Amino acid sequence: MIQAGAVFKENLQKLPAIDGVQRIDLIDGTGAVVASIENQPGKQGSLAVYQYLKQAFGSLDAKAAEHGLAVFAEHTADARNRPGAHPNIDRLLAIAAGSAPLRIEVVAA
Repeated sequence: MIQAGAVFKENLQKLPAIDGVQRIDLIDGTGAVVASIENQPGKQGSLAVYQYLKQAFGSLDAKAAEHGLAVFAEHTADARNRPGAHPNIDRLLAIAAGSAPLRIEVVAA
């Protein structure tokens, strides 16, 4: 597991590459896909974080969400101040606060 620092860009450099990943699907307890993160500009940082959380924790539970918030670093504070501006961080905040865990499925390109 990486030691998350205070700068997201530096944390991102410590994460595994996302080459070969088409998208990540987030699946609830009923098996429904509740969100997808595509491998496209503007979403690649989130894709890398969620792929890393899958590798490090296996699923997106409260412990994984807390670590993900640390990896997002300064963006986490911005998400707390502007709900809706960072939906992939908002999801981590909700799970860390007690929302149901999600399964992370990495879809290869």
